[in-house]
Amino acid sequence: MKTLYFIGGTMGVGKTTVSQQLKNDLPDSVFLDGDWCWDANPFQVTEETKAMVIRNICYLLNNFLHCTAYKNIIFCWVMHEQSIIDEIIGRLDTDNCKVIKISLTVDEKSLRNRLSSDIAHGIRTDDVVERSIARIKMYQALDTIKIDTGNKTIREIADEILAL
Repeated sequence: MKTLYFIGGTMGVGKTTVSQQLKNDLPDSVFLDGDWCWDANPFQVTEETKAMVIRNICYLLNNFLHCTAYKNIIFCWVMHEQSIIDEIIGRLDTDNCKVIKISLTVDEKSLRNRLSSDIAHGIRTDDVVERSIARIKMYQALDTIKIDTGNKTIREIADEILAL
């Protein structure tokens, strides 16, 4: 049986870093970051591009699910609304697959510190801070396992996920 890890959370919460750690920890694993499916310049959020990114994500995830080389599929993306999670899962062939839905959470102060560091290092632009903070509370309403990332190392967070 395969395991599909859905890892959501607001920008800066640690989704990509934790997912990369899981990829290294889990046998026969593959990792997809949803952001890779519409990395464009200029970045445009329209009905057309939102539909396209969902198609891209589902296409890749289904290919991973059908590939015998992979037993663990790790997918991370912002996924701040239940409808996004439900739509993606609804388009996947999850027969013989355990799906674990996780939301990484964090407090505002920790998130500001992380994002400020990323901005100082040129990884993000300063407009991300308020957008990310505005989404913190949205994750509490989702049908996911919540994992608080505040004051935890990547190893500790990954170990919590591995224990699920």
